[in-house]
Amino acid sequence: MITRTVSPSPLGDIMQLTITNSRGASVTLSALGAGVVAVNVPDRNGKLDDVALGYANAADYIADGPCSGKVPGRYANRIAGGKLEIDGKHYQLPVNNGPNHLHGGPQGFQNQIWKVESAENQSVVFTHTSPDGDAGYPGTLNAKATYTWTDADVLYLTLEATTDAKTVVNLTNHTYWNLAGHNSGNVLSHKLRINASKYLPTDSTLIPEGVEVPVAGSPMDFTFDKELGRDIRLPFPALTYGKGYDNCWVIDNHAPGVLATAAVLTDEKSGRVLEVETDQPGVQVYTGNWLAGSPLNKAGRSYEDYEGVAIECQDFPDAPNKPAFPPTVLSPGERYIRHINFKFITK
Repeated sequence: MITRTVSPSPLGDIMQLTITNSRGASVTLSALGAGVVAVNVPDRNGKLDDVALGYANAADYIADGPCSGKVPGRYANRIAGGKLEIDGKHYQLPVNNGPNHLHGGPQGFQNQIWKVESAENQSVVFTHTSPDGDAGYPGTLNAKATYTWTDADVLYLTLEATTDAKTVVNLTNHTYWNLAGHNSGNVLSHKLRINASKYLPTDSTLIPEGVEVPVAGSPMDFTFDKELGRDIRLPFPALTYGKGYDNCWVIDNHAPGVLATAAVLTDEKSGRVLEVETDQPGVQVYTGNWLAGSPLNKAGRSYEDYEGVAIECQDFPDAPNKPAFPPTVLSPGERYIRHINFKFITK
């Protein structure tokens, strides 16, 4: 079942759609940024709670610092200096994160109202057209985000794009998760396991240095179930640069087009477990280090730092400027397609 609500905003009317499955669990999506604004799933005793961070008002998602729940673009994550080169031609993108370009700039896909192309059979399809020159990017890009919510409490997300000129594209979902309930406090006791034996170290502005480094023996090691808060305050460069985790891990044995487990998040108190699968090569984990001061949440207060964790499956940050990284150039006639699956279970 899909129900709809419409809320006014400075950008125009924002449609939100709630998909409820046969078990009574539900997902609420927003046309603003093709975003996830609520996910109500059961704990081990069958009690439903909303495990996705989100705001009280639909319009509060416009230009929010956390980019909560949305699909950022044209290029998610950071591009150094906002500088881009394709076939010898240089492009300058807006700089909106220290010296760097982040999430497509201030007018990125996350701050646009996407078209609701269809909403039926427990699936919602959003589309967005980014014109040539939008935020400095070349080519007209047609993007599509398809969400499907199943009776088994799995949220499938397919991200697609085509272009009429060579450009770069990197799409993900930026939902913050708190499996104890979105209003339950910090997630530092959640346990995380990442299917990655290497990560991408960065400079102090969170731009990757261009090499893959083993996690073994460092606070970046999540090859086992580890509490998010166990090492988060250690004097380690990756943690001091961002006041917590905000790094990209290299998914082990990645093969293009092949789904693999990226990460598993567990809240032992509620018994909720989130398994994230993807065919993307990397996963950015961000522990909500700067959530304080966010718009009022669905319970009427601002979130504090570390009250949610984003698990963003994506291509590597600054890949357009790092030849050793998997390429992110999309050419006319090609189809960009990536998958991210969020599976909710209990134990």
